[in-house]
Amino acid sequence: MNFSELFAPIAADMQAVDAEIRARLDSEVVLIRTIGDYIIGAGGKRLRPALLLLVAKALGYQGATHHGLAAVVEFIHTATLLHDDVVDESDLRRGRDTANAVFGNAASVLVGDYLYSRAFEMMVAAGSMPAMAVLSAATTVIAEGEVLQLLNVHDPDVSLERYLQVVRYKTAKLFEAAAQVGAIIAGVDESRQQCAAACGRHLGTAFQLIDDVLDYSGDVRALGKNVGDDLREGKPTLPLIRVLDTGTPEQRRLVRSAIETGEADFEAVAHAIHATDALAYTRQAAEHEADLARQAIMHFDDSVYRQTLLKSCAFAVERDR
Repeated sequence: MNFSELFAPIAADMQAVDAEIRARLDSEVVLIRTIGDYIIGAGGKRLRPALLLLVAKALGYQGATHHGLAAVVEFIHTATLLHDDVVDESDLRRGRDTANAVFGNAASVLVGDYLYSRAFEMMVAAGSMPAMAVLSAATTVIAEGEVLQLLNVHDPDVSLERYLQVVRYKTAKLFEAAAQVGAIIAGVDESRQQCAAACGRHLGTAFQLIDDVLDYSGDVRALGKNVGDDLREGKPTLPLIRVLDTGTPEQRRLVRSAIETGEADFEAVAHAIHATDALAYTRQAAEHEADLARQAIMHFDDSVYRQTLLKSCAFAVERDR
């Protein structure tokens, strides 16, 4: 199953969100429009806005603000990617050159700032103070996650707990916020809002864990990023942490050196990862997170939207890109 098949029940809503994104990216500043068009042309999964739409509809939402808020979530996500690629000096994302590789670091950072600003403007227009509170708090946590990850770079002694904290702050938090906002605009009680938040948090964590697996098992043509980038950037992801915990002395030495320098032989490190249970262990952790997301979703009434959310949990751990 691909993304278009998975999200078929909300296909019309996703098209409306894309139209909202294009309309809100319009600017008198030509470079903003140019980079905005480039970003949209890169595609992307639109997972976070889809999650907001699915949760809202699963909880009976009837209104007109969901498309704008879903676009807000995508703007926040895209802004973080623009900034991430500058910090990480990345040159490939979604199978094409990154914006910073094409337009330069300064333009990417500034357009990222524009997207954040536009997102907050759209939050105000939506007129939901609770939704604004959740989304604005999420942007703060995401920024904290970026700094925490920076502190972890080239540190082979990062613990599992520190690593998961970065995942929950940097990646899972926006999934959590998107799902919670879907519940907020649906007008459900606090208990089901928290179920929605838990669904997003655990689903986002599962997606990131599988990204970590794909970094060592994926095909760069399918994955749309440079396989092994996290290693070259000195990021201690879960497969590497697992090798450091359970590998042979030689395997641990190799991985430790790779994290510290970012210059080790990628093939040798990949071999060490495959020689241990690192990938299976990481997949098992992702499956556990997906199970927790399913448990939260089961608190929703049955509908095609709840079924799609449940399918998303399976898709999160079975995907190859």
